[in-house]
Amino acid sequence: SLLLNAAGQPRKEKVRLPSSLQGRKPNSIPNKKIEDPVAGKVNTSSLVTRQHLSGFHLIPSRVMLGVLKEGCTYAATVILKNVGVNFSRFRVKQPPPHTGLKVMYTPGPVAAGLQVELEIEIFAMVNGGEDKDGIEEISHDIEILTETETILLPVRANILC
Repeated sequence: SLLLNAAGQPRKEKVRLPSSLQGRKPNSIPNKKIEDPVAGKVNTSSLVTRQHLSGFHLIPSRVMLGVLKEGCTYAATVILKNVGVNFSRFRVKQPPPHTGLKVMYTPGPVAAGLQVELEIEIFAMVNGGEDKDGIEEISHDIEILTETETILLPVRANILC
């Protein structure tokens, strides 16, 4: 219940629903989809009324790498899952070289309900002068371009100089 907690007592604060239950996705920009007559389309009456029949979800939705040692390479894995009813394609816009980030994945269509792994690799390097306490903060949003939207994957790290 939204009004009572697990102990059956009235809640003190409002319940925050995850964005997936609210019908929107964090860090995504919708594309104007051009209808593709070749792509498979579902015309089942129960599915026609639903809004989000295609798309991907990122698990996790952001990558926080913590404190990294300069000159070392680190990696994290992100899962990109097709939650639609049709196969979908995607591609990753590689980050600029000065960020030290690189995304490795297998290109190709992803069937409905299946997922692919994206390996985020970072070479920890300091670009500018040292920040306070010898730590420089790295922050970049990786763009994942799909047929229906552009998903932004925030990557954050602190590099120890």
